[in-house]
Amino acid sequence: MPAISFDGALAVPGPSVVDGLCHAGWVMQDHFIPPELSRQLAAECVQSMLNGNMKGAGVGSGHAPLLQPEIRGDHIEWLETGRSSACDRYLAHMETLRQTLNRELFLGLDEYESHFALYGPGAFYRAHLDRFRDDDKRTVSVVLYLNEDWLPEHGGALRLHPDGGPSVDIAPEAGRMAMFLSAELLHEVLPTARQRLSIAGWFRRRG
Repeated sequence: MPAISFDGALAVPGPSVVDGLCHAGWVMQDHFIPPELSRQLAAECVQSMLNGNMKGAGVGSGHAPLLQPEIRGDHIEWLETGRSSACDRYLAHMETLRQTLNRELFLGLDEYESHFALYGPGAFYRAHLDRFRDDDKRTVSVVLYLNEDWLPEHGGALRLHPDGGPSVDIAPEAGRMAMFLSAELLHEVLPTARQRLSIAGWFRRRG
């Protein structure tokens, strides 16, 4: 699979995106976006929290997911085109990726939805799958991390639980992208010792 170019910034899969999803069900990519874009998105996420625009994230689908802090402790705000130039650049990245996945894997991915996610100190998210029982449109999950100078003692890793294999911990370092199959890979966010910023998103197939 060829390298993927975004606005002049080269993202070269380590194993390729296609091979990772096909053989392991997940893939990680460092330097997925340029550092300056990561910093802009991080600042926007923090400002959104300061402005009171981020809400406690619920569990489940529907218009009123249940707040269950014993399961999930992040705050979120959904992203839309036109929100800011930084968000528009990121969403353009994801549109290119959507087209690549459809071309290479014939997944029929029709749209992408995403939100900022901010975990305060002590917050976590228990093990779960991203596809809802009553809505099977989520197909590929993507998480982009926005945290500079992240250290192991800060915790907050994304822990993947591949079927039949050992768990894998992915540190939430700025510019790092993790992608996995929404319906198949059990995963969790370990407790964080400092503020943890990311964009969580899902490529959805047609209904």
